[in-house]
Order: sequence, then structure tokens, then C-alpha cells
Amino acid sequence: MANRRSLLVLWLILASLITFAVFRNITKIWPLFKFPISLQPWDFTQESSYPEAPLNPAVSQGHVEPRVMEIIHKLDQRIPPRPFTHKNSTTSAKHSRATILNPQHTYCQGDQLDVLLEVRDHLGHRKEYGGDFLRARMSSPALKAGASGKVTDFDNGTYLVSFTLFWEGQVSLSVLLIHPSEGVSALWRARKQGYDRVIFTGQFLSGTSTVYSDCALAFNSSAELCQYLDAQDQEAFYCVKPPHVPCASLTHMRSKNKDVSYLSKQERSLFERSNVGVEILEKLKPIIVSKCKEETLPVKEKCKPQIRSTIPSGHVWQNTWNPVSCSLAPVKMKDCLRGKFIYLIGDSTIRQWMEYFKMSIDTLKPVDLHEFGKLKHQLAVDLDRNINIQWQKHGYPLIGSLVYSVKEIENMARVIDRTGGEKNTVIVISLGQHFRPFPIDVFIRRTLNIHRAVQRLLLRSPDTMVVIKTENTREMHSDVERFGNFHGYIQYLVIKDIFRELPVGIIDAWDITIAYGTNDVHPPQHVVGNEVQIFLNYIC
Repeated sequence: MANRRSLLVLWLILASLITFAVFRNITKIWPLFKFPISLQPWDFTQESSYPEAPLNPAVSQGHVEPRVMEIIHKLDQRIPPRPFTHKNSTTSAKHSRATILNPQHTYCQGDQLDVLLEVRDHLGHRKEYGGDFLRARMSSPALKAGASGKVTDFDNGTYLVSFTLFWEGQVSLSVLLIHPSEGVSALWRARKQGYDRVIFTGQFLSGTSTVYSDCALAFNSSAELCQYLDAQDQEAFYCVKPPHVPCASLTHMRSKNKDVSYLSKQERSLFERSNVGVEILEKLKPIIVSKCKEETLPVKEKCKPQIRSTIPSGHVWQNTWNPVSCSLAPVKMKDCLRGKFIYLIGDSTIRQWMEYFKMSIDTLKPVDLHEFGKLKHQLAVDLDRNINIQWQKHGYPLIGSLVYSVKEIENMARVIDRTGGEKNTVIVISLGQHFRPFPIDVFIRRTLNIHRAVQRLLLRSPDTMVVIKTENTREMHSDVERFGNFHGYIQYLVIKDIFRELPVGIIDAWDITIAYGTNDVHPPQHVVGNEVQIFLNYIC
């Protein structure tokens, strides 16, 4: 009997050791998704430094914060402090020098043209470090053609700007100094310093009267606060609690910009209109591109999600977008969308898609959901073809001078979580513009939480199509500290990096709007239409 008991104890110990070993290595045997973290804002090619993340995203919120801090740390490394004592020591477009490498009288279509930039300060002295925020573009206005250029920063005051010569004809080359590296550093430092560049005003109902109160993403106040918490992701929005009014009576919101700056007077001078977006290649004459020889163009596969992104990702010809890595097939919108449920979630740039669909499909009828204002939830249906398209705003922060309802506002991750999903369900996500005035951790945290929600969706419904539309460029000169394109560019890099290993489609609205040469937070209709054409190729 004693021997049997000893044997039983040994078996129990052995079983415990096996169980421990299995659970300790569970992440190695579970199906994996990589969770990318690497960030190189000017040269986005470094591999992820994070281990692969399992498809099952059931990790505590405590695991998100280290990832947020890791991304910020990598960004800090790419945007070091660049203090300056006078504007004369900052980068000057006028004094910088550009040299075309291997210049030709006539260039061949398909070739690459390289320009070497040597940047100098306002006194003509060569800069010894990089980090300037540059935008390269080639264009032929008469042909309604354009494309972005690729900028390589050697971190020593020199840059290589590469243009792919996609079309024949007269081509103009441009490299804009959006901000000198000293301005970039100042914007990055200032962004970290406050949540109060935008003031939110909440509207509470108290019986038959209306009460107003200050609201924010964060408060430094001893006043009693109403906390509107997303319990799962631990993201919160706050309002100062009005006396004798319950927190649950918050119904509407509006915002306005606060007259506050975290830049010094000297730093602000770098963002005056005359100092933003200055042409470096002003003296460079247009080049001539010819079709040097007849050649059979390789047949490219039809565009679909997960096709590898390139820089540039495509070019515009006769106002039509032409991707580099794939081809866009003509798609009949009504036939493509038959039986589809399209969920557009995000800001007003994805609401433009909703308006485009309603304009393009005469049988698509809007459904009155008894809301008002531009930020109202929109639904349109075609009952004969079983087409269902809806747009819903993302959660706080949501900036708008007009009053909007918050009765049903929710974070994007919760919308995704309550979506069942199947092969005819498509979710399109777009966010960024409303996050620019706030510290970058707000955007990173939101993006990570949406990433986790998409993981959960694809785990339970792998046939569901998810598309990420990156944010686009906007006005170059207005309110640079609050809404400038540098902030948008960093967010563009972050969202592409976080989602790059998930099986989702990416619509690179940043590169597309540079190619079209638009500087409008709401791009013109023909640009929106080309974004939609990419989307239709993804889903049909």
C-alpha cells in the first residue's frame, strides 16, 4: 500500500511539472500574430523589436502601457532635442544646395532620378545633423499627374531624394522644407506638455434647463469630476460635475481652441507662414522624360489587402491613382456592394466616403435615425441589393465647434467588439486628425486598443474584411502647433507600424494626398473617389 501511495505521489509531481512547462511555453505553441513596434519616422524599414504577439489578445491593460512607452521611446530617439539660440542657426531652404546625380538632357520613363541635398543654415553654414521635415513631390499639372518622392536622411545634414519617373512629358521636381529639425524638435517637446490646447464644453440636462461644464481628456483640478470610462480599455474622458446634476445627464458636446502655446516666442517664429513649406529646389528647371524604348510592361496582380507597401505607393495620371505594386480593375459599385454590410468608423474624412457612396448609388436611400448635425450617425440602404452602409464617429477626443450628441458615443474598439462579422461584413477604420492637439500617448493607446479589438474580431470571424484608411495631409500653414502635418505624419507612421502584420487592407491616404498635391483636411471629391476605388478592389 505504501509503495502504491509513493507511486501516486510521483505521478502527481510529474503531472504538475508537465502542466507548468506547457503553460510556461503556451505562447510558443499558440497561433501567432506579430505585434510590430519599431519606428523610424524618416526611414520606416526597421524590423520589429517586440516578440510575436498571439492572436488571442486577452492581455491585461497593464501590458498595453509598456508598449505605449516603448513606441514613444523609439520616437524620442528619432527626434532628439535641437535647441537653438537664433533663427539663423536653423535650416534654410534658400541657402541649402541641391545636386541632381548623373544629370541627363532627357530622362527615360521608369528610371529613378536622385537629388542630393546638402542643407545649410541661414548664415550659409552646413548643418551637421538631420531631422528636417521634408516633403518631396514630382508633378505635371498639364497632365494632372503627380507622385511623392522618397527622402533618405543620412543624419549628417545631407539627404537623398529619389523620384521614380512614372510618366512621359515635362516634370517639375519639388522638395519643401516643411519644418527645420529645430522646429520639429520644438513641436515634439510641446506636444508632450498639455491636454488643454482644445477646450471641451459638455451640455447637461437638468429637468427643463440646460447646464454647461468644462470637459477634458485630463484635469489638474480638485473639483468633483464625472468620469466616462471605457472599463475594458481603461480610457476615460472627464467633465467637471455640475452641482445637483447627475453625470449621466450629459447629452451634447462642443469644443473650441484655447489660446495657449507651449512654444517659446523664438520657436513660434519658425512656424510663421513664410517659414513653412519653403521650396528648396526653386532654381531647378523642369526635366523632360521620354519613352526611350518600347517594352512590355509586367502584368501586375489585382490590388488586394496585404500587398506590400512601397515608397512611393503609386502615382496620379489624368487624376487617376495608379498603385505601384498592383493594378486597379474597373469595378461596378452596385454589383460589388451587393449583399455587403459596410461599417465606416472614424472621423469626417471617412464620412466623406459615406457622402460619396450616397452620391454614386442612386438606389441607396438614407435612413433617418433622428439625430442632427454633421457628426450624427448615418445609415443608408439599398433594399433590393441588400446593401447596408453606415458611418459612426469615433469616441473622444472629437473636436467640433458645432454641437454634437454624445448620448451613444463609444470607443471604436467597442464597436468592433459588438460586430459579429462574416465574409460580407467590411469594417473601415480612420482616425488621427482629432488626436493631433494632444500628447501622442493618447493616439498610440487608442490605436493599440483598436488593434486588439481587430485581433479578437479576426479570431472569431476570420472572413471579415478590415481596412485601415490612414489620415491624409491637411492645410500646411494653419495652427501648426495644434494641427500641423508633422503631428499627422508621426501618427501615420504609428498606425501603419502597429497594423502592418495583421491581415488588413491599408489605404495610404497620406501618400495619395501628397501625390495629388492637396492640402485640405477634406480632400476634393476626385481624391475620395480614387480612395473608394482601392477599397472596392480590396473587397470584390
